[in-house]
Amino acid sequence: MEKKNNSGNCNSGNLNSGSYNLGSYNSGDRNSGNWNSGDRNSGYWNSGNRNTGDNNSGDFNSGDWNSGYSNSGSFNTDEPKMRIFNKEIDMTVSEFYNKYNLYANIPLNRWIYEADMSEAEKKSVEGWEQMGGYLKTLEFKEACQVWWNENPREHDRFLELPNFDWAIFTEITGIKPVTEDMIEIDGKKFSKSTIKEALKNHVS
Repeated sequence: MEKKNNSGNCNSGNLNSGSYNLGSYNSGDRNSGNWNSGDRNSGYWNSGNRNTGDNNSGDFNSGDWNSGYSNSGSFNTDEPKMRIFNKEIDMTVSEFYNKYNLYANIPLNRWIYEADMSEAEKKSVEGWEQMGGYLKTLEFKEACQVWWNENPREHDRFLELPNFDWAIFTEITGIKPVTEDMIEIDGKKFSKSTIKEALKNHVS
């Protein structure tokens, strides 16, 4: 299909004034739908941002006709309570994200040096001799486990989330609990690495 009349950059639709739009008639950026004036919408006729539904004037909605925030239904003007580990908590979505940080730099791609390559990898990977290794793509759950193993200081940030449930956490991430690495104090669970680090800082 011919693409024309775009005043922005890198648009693949028509009549876009923003940038990186896949649809048409967008004045925002990075929209894959049509007639959006916000940014990063995949629906239609949205004036908010990051909506996947249609006709939303709020942000982060996946339903339709919402002027609120983070709604998955339709015609909502408020903000729903946060659900985490399949249970609702007495905290809105924005309140939750203002308090908790769920970021994890999962290493989906990892450079494997020649010295760490297995014989099977050396046989199957082309060009590793010239590169001194190769870039390995990890499966999502494998990458999550690698991140967890390499970042023990980050454990408590997730273990202390409301409604934390190891079964659900493992189902989604593939990360398995290491019970011998946990210590319970006054009803709260802490990783041994965190306690060691705290004691180290206290002594120093």
